[in-house]
Amino acid sequence: MAASAGPEIERLIALLSKLPGLGPRSGRRAALALLKKRDTLLAPLTAAMVEAQAKVRTCSVCGSLDTSDPCAICSDATRDNRLLCVVEEVGSVWAMERGGSFKGRYHVLGGLLSALDGIGPEALRVGELLGRANASEIAEVILALPATVDGQTTAHYLADRLAPTGVSVTMLARGVPVGGDLDWLDDGTIAQALRARRPA
Repeated sequence: MAASAGPEIERLIALLSKLPGLGPRSGRRAALALLKKRDTLLAPLTAAMVEAQAKVRTCSVCGSLDTSDPCAICSDATRDNRLLCVVEEVGSVWAMERGGSFKGRYHVLGGLLSALDGIGPEALRVGELLGRANASEIAEVILALPATVDGQTTAHYLADRLAPTGVSVTMLARGVPVGGDLDWLDDGTIAQALRARRPA
């Protein structure tokens, strides 16, 4: 298909189309909206992206994203150090925090075990999790992973690896729909799933 705009616009459309939830058509609409409002939308977005690229880093403790290391959650002295919630990605931390019902610490795995995709334990932050469970006052590890085949496989693997540490290992209750992802759940569902968690 022939390009309908200059190479700069086509590049913008192509990059926007790679974002989750956007395809070529949505990328084209987003690019048009940005270009129509260059002063009020495109320029501030560009500045915010440049600043984020320069300042946002991965927390060396939990694996989340923030402008400080350790992140604001890991630095918060009011959080419960006995509770550690294990999530797949940073978006799940944001979803949990949005609900406001969890006041413990987090550990971002950076993905899930997947034989089909060739993702084994060495590709995830499993070693760091075991280190935290062994070297701290953690009493309970909550496995807040998606209710998918890969999520459940990862949860069972982590439960087995955490067993020798003596910490209690629980999973979110089935308030989380099968095939669901924490980032898409409403706050009430997340709160209910936390209250009804069970042993792994």
